[in-house]
Amino acid sequence: MAGQRTGNAIVSSAHLADGAAPALSELEFSLTLAATAYHRWIARCAAATGIALAPLEVLILHTVRHRDRPKRLADIALVLDVEDTHLITYAVRKLEKAGLVATRRSGKEKLIGATDAGIDFCAAYRAIREAVLTEPIAADGPEATALAQAAALLRRLSGQYNQAARAAATL
Repeated sequence: MAGQRTGNAIVSSAHLADGAAPALSELEFSLTLAATAYHRWIARCAAATGIALAPLEVLILHTVRHRDRPKRLADIALVLDVEDTHLITYAVRKLEKAGLVATRRSGKEKLIGATDAGIDFCAAYRAIREAVLTEPIAADGPEATALAQAAALLRRLSGQYNQAARAAATL
């Protein structure tokens, strides 16, 4: 996807950039590139551990591993902001088949927890992440406060996009 220069901004859709908020089009194009790069990174980092996983599977495994407490499917969907729970269910089945998570019942709820192999995967992923991503960013990248501010801005924008999606669904 090649960006197009509109004024000083690089956008993917000039017809959207000529509206009330041209900078939003530039941000959206940047988000598209960042999301694609991030998903590519997740998959390649996973593959470097010796286990090929899709980005959503990696994100689910890290979510399940968080604080070493089993998670409900609904909690995973909520944390990752995934509406299509069948995507979570399918990914969990693949992770379970790979031996990275185990499921159990607690009443009517299905709980998903990381296995020892899942914990080992997360540790290997973390080591690779530290070596090839975190250390270079820390060495010459933005300050921690700048990263935290960017994260806060992205969370706020996520809320605005979610609200706009709800509004668009009623049109």
